[in-house]
This record gives sequence, C-alpha cells and structure tokens, in this order.
Amino acid sequence: MDVSFLPAVNATLNGTSAVLLLTGRALIAQKRVAAHRKVMIATVITSTLFLVCYLVYHSQVGSVRFQGQGWVRPLYFGILLTHTVLAVVIVPMVLMTLARGLRGNFERHRAIARWTFPLWLYVSVTGVVIYVMLYHLYRAG
Repeated sequence: MDVSFLPAVNATLNGTSAVLLLTGRALIAQKRVAAHRKVMIATVITSTLFLVCYLVYHSQVGSVRFQGQGWVRPLYFGILLTHTVLAVVIVPMVLMTLARGLRGNFERHRAIARWTFPLWLYVSVTGVVIYVMLYHLYRAG
C-alpha cells in the first residue's frame, strides 16, 4: 500500500484544524454559539481524520529520521517533544471540552476550553512545522 502521500494529507489536516480552531474562537467571541458549535465539531472531525491517517502512515512506514544537522537538530527535537507530549495530553482535554459544550454545561466548558484552545492550536501548528522540517527543509528518506 502506497502511503507516501499521507504526510502531506496530515499536514493539511493539521493546518485545517488550526484555521478551524481560530475560526471557532472568533465565532464564540462574537457570541455566535450555533456557528461555533458547528465549527468546533468540524475541528474534532478534522483532527480525528488526522489521527487515523497518521496511524495508518506510521503503521506502514514506521519512524522517519530527521536529516537536519547542526543547530536545527535540537530545535526540531524540542518542537517534536513538546508537540508529542501535548498531542497526548490534548486528546482527553478535547473530549472533555466537547462533551461539556454539547451537554450545555457552558461554565465548565469555558473553564477547560481556556486551556484546550491554546494547547490544541499549538499541537496543530507544530504538526505543520514538523512536516515542513521533516519532508521539505531537511528531506527525509
């Protein structure tokens, strides 16, 4: 099975998630609750598609070595480490934030969303940065 196209798909899904997160944040700031809800559900779906594609790709290819040398190596691995740790942390936070919002428990939803939003945005943006560094700036394999 050729999965060589999946890193670009994954970066696109991560970038889309970031744009949707920013859109959802802007909508709720404008008190457009119904539109916010739709956009945030779309964000969860986009991020879930990313996770599926990511797992399929890495189940076929395994780990991809970073080829960069010098000062960029610790930078890349610092971004990768924080991205990876926060990607694990963000999953239950997203699920909890989503559940509270869908149940109408808005006070508790807002309380966790204050943390979920910036962390999720960081994970989405750094996912794109990692892709660019790994597959375009410092060509992998």
